Amino acid sequence: MQLPEKHVAACLGLLSEGSTIPFISRYRKEATGGLDEVEIFAIQQRFDALQELAHRKEYVAKTIESQGKMTPEIQTRLDEATEFAVVEDIYLPFKPKRRTKAQVARENGLEPLAKMIMAQTCAAPEDAARRFINDNVKDAQAAIDGASNIIAEWVSEDEKARQRVRNSFRRFARINCKVVKTKIDEAQNYANYFNVSEPLNRCSSHRYLAMRRGEAEGLLRVSIDIDDERAIENLNRQFVRRNATPEAAEIVKVAVADGYKRLMRPSLEAETASEAKEKADEAAIRAFADNVQQLLLAAPLGNRRTMGIDPGYRTGCKVVVLDANGNLQHHDVIYPTPPRNYIVDAQKRVSALVEKYDIEAIAIGNGTASRETERFVRSLTFPHKVEVFVVSENGASVYSASKVARDEFPDYDVTVRGAVSIGRRLMDPLAELVKIDPKSIGVGQYQHDVDQTKLKQSLDMTVETCVNSVGVNLNTASRQLLAYVSGIGDALAGNIVAYRAEHGDFHSRAELLKVPRLGNKAFEQAAGFLRVPGSAQVLDNTGVHPERYALVARMADESGHNLAELISNRELLHLIDLNKYVSDDLGLPTLNDIIAELEKPGRDPREKASEFAFDESVNSIEDVHEGMILPGIVNNITDFGAFVDIGVHESGLIHVSQMADRRVSHPSEVLKVHQQVKVKVISVDLDRKRIGLSLKGV
Repeated sequence: MQLPEKHVAACLGLLSEGSTIPFISRYRKEATGGLDEVEIFAIQQRFDALQELAHRKEYVAKTIESQGKMTPEIQTRLDEATEFAVVEDIYLPFKPKRRTKAQVARENGLEPLAKMIMAQTCAAPEDAARRFINDNVKDAQAAIDGASNIIAEWVSEDEKARQRVRNSFRRFARINCKVVKTKIDEAQNYANYFNVSEPLNRCSSHRYLAMRRGEAEGLLRVSIDIDDERAIENLNRQFVRRNATPEAAEIVKVAVADGYKRLMRPSLEAETASEAKEKADEAAIRAFADNVQQLLLAAPLGNRRTMGIDPGYRTGCKVVVLDANGNLQHHDVIYPTPPRNYIVDAQKRVSALVEKYDIEAIAIGNGTASRETERFVRSLTFPHKVEVFVVSENGASVYSASKVARDEFPDYDVTVRGAVSIGRRLMDPLAELVKIDPKSIGVGQYQHDVDQTKLKQSLDMTVETCVNSVGVNLNTASRQLLAYVSGIGDALAGNIVAYRAEHGDFHSRAELLKVPRLGNKAFEQAAGFLRVPGSAQVLDNTGVHPERYALVARMADESGHNLAELISNRELLHLIDLNKYVSDDLGLPTLNDIIAELEKPGRDPREKASEFAFDESVNSIEDVHEGMILPGIVNNITDFGAFVDIGVHESGLIHVSQMADRRVSHPSEVLKVHQQVKVKVISVDLDRKRIGLSLKGV
């Protein structure tokens, strides 16, 4: 991993003591050399994988020992193995098997004949085979066939041979994909993969996952192959001796080919496919996690009185009014869209609500009837400035039907809950989206095709990183948001919310220790990420950890100013000589972090939300034409491009080749989720509902 051993050791030590990744990254920089969350997470994953490998080695060793077949050579090979595949190769000859052709041949007493033929010194194998005829072996040819089955198994289980063929798969394998002829019409979404043959090591992760998804749906046939003749030739060099008798050599060659084709090749093809899937999964999970991070850290509007509107046609538009803290004040339904078109009534209702509740912003979901509803709202005249935003409603329906939503709003139906979610995600996307399974928030492409355990680990880590990088208001955060705070988890989050409900707002971080079952370790891990606005201790609303309060007080005292004078005073703060405060466990990285927090106490690393409007002349894909320059919002980033909402039902695609005049290796170099862009339309396919976009020349 190209990391200093002492920093990795310190990191593993802290993890083993129960420290969380955000805590280690933020407050133990001296011990880890400033490793960030991504590096620490990678260390943790690698360590877990190595432990799993060690456990497998231990199991294999015990199994071989129980058979009385362990040798110093096998033990050494096991000890030196660094891959699961190598360990499994060592284990393969000793692994309990179902009743194979080779096993039947052994039961029929043909193993000595197999050894004799494999020695390749026998000038007349057929004569030798006659000595092995018995009730189950009818003639010499049957004996040779049985012995060949044993030799084929030896070949297929030979560690060196398997590694040789494995390397061929890794270097030279090709992936082949064809459409199932009877499913051509159903498989049109996979038209790009109807006849593909390309080197596997050049197949991008999204292409590999797409082919495998088509295969799983029964629409495509996918295989991985290498040059079989060349592979068999290489195996013959290993198993056929130079001074072999021609008759024995010929039998061995046939057995080698059989062992390769029937036993070894299918096994290693499956292993290669699994490795390719794992590699593709890692790339897809990484891209998905990056998108989720950008979405969670999207610009919040902040504590503003907000109206949320969930648009609709037949069932109308659900309207909710939220106070500055996101509490539901009022709900209603209006019908400004077809088929009812009660526009005047809708105008009166919305205008009255805006005036009565002094609404500052309106959030409109971007689903069905979004453009018509947005146009209606923007046509209204209000007595004061009201900002209008179109908000992604991905996952709102998932939230509205969830237990979390039912617990929050037991007396309201799913339509009201969905509109509340739309309004709240404008105010604070992070606080609202943590209530939804990250897989459901609309920024992935293959999240249902990848390893679900690894996906969950990565997404949980991503959400945790986002929550802790922003910080959480201890007195307003939901249970779901608190659960992601370093060291807390769901149970303690529930205890905090219950304590808050019984005793009222927290007045300090120290009061956390009164929460049932929240001990010193949890306090150490969590305190620095929790904010208590209005606390008598001003540092309680900063990212300064309580363990450094005494240090900050000393800094203030020795500077000749009180703490209140230092806070937010950049000039005074930069007069402090940090070197005098360096100690064995405290270095400049942490000291610089403290000064940065004092400069901007309680700072939010996110940008502020800004208004955005789609082109009013474009409402459906039929309105989109080549050459148009349109405003849009990036709503998803993949390995091959970015999808952009331009105000019609279908998102347009900016292929990675259309992002700049220079070569772009990944779309994330140029764009991020929720970024506002101007794009040029370069193609419109009405039949397939696809829009091609470009950033070039815009």
